[in-house]
Amino acid sequence: MSELTSRLNLILQRISKLHSHTRRPVRLVAISKTKPVEDIVELYHAGQRYFGENYAEELEKKSNDKLIRTHCPDIRWHFVGHLQRKKVPRFLTRVVNLDCIQTVDSIELAERLNFILQQHARKLNVLIQINTSNEKQKYGIEPKQFLSLYDFIEKNCPTLNCQGLMTIGSMSNVQSENDQDFQVLIQCRKDLCEKSNRNFDEIELSMGMSHDYERAIQAGSTIVRVGSSIFGARR
Repeated sequence: MSELTSRLNLILQRISKLHSHTRRPVRLVAISKTKPVEDIVELYHAGQRYFGENYAEELEKKSNDKLIRTHCPDIRWHFVGHLQRKKVPRFLTRVVNLDCIQTVDSIELAERLNFILQQHARKLNVLIQINTSNEKQKYGIEPKQFLSLYDFIEKNCPTLNCQGLMTIGSMSNVQSENDQDFQVLIQCRKDLCEKSNRNFDEIELSMGMSHDYERAIQAGSTIVRVGSSIFGARR
């Protein structure tokens, strides 16, 4: 067994152990940003199906790569980076096996996605990205505003299946033990359930990365995005 596969298995073992104390299964999205397609193929053959990319161009290229298309027919791509509205038409028509966009953070982006998807009679899973740390340099809608975005998607975007919420924790959240960003997202889920009458267990929470995914699961995350702990450090 290669070191790469061993690291994947170690992460899955840790998730499984933590999952025994949670209310629902936890999905691992392996973040393959800047990593070669050969690594993705190896992990696919080891059983991993969900992979994530941060850049639209890189995801388009990888999803269409001959090795990926040949050896990974059931791969499911999650986009976890900022998507510019002008890139939506090319992105939606060129990316193969796109399962979810985790970073919808504005009515304008949701509207654009819905418009293009309607033209192609398609539906797509999305998450609403919330800027739980209120950092100006980060994308994501403010916690106080996300319900209006959710309402817009539900009422005006029939092609978008809003599965839940996503956040990228601040470095202080990663390095400390208070997990404030996680708690903000959990409160947002509570607010969403109260307003929409959706069941608590229906709302996905995507939070936690390589350095804090275990704490995120303990806090209630249902999707963790792990990159360097599986693929190794990036240059």
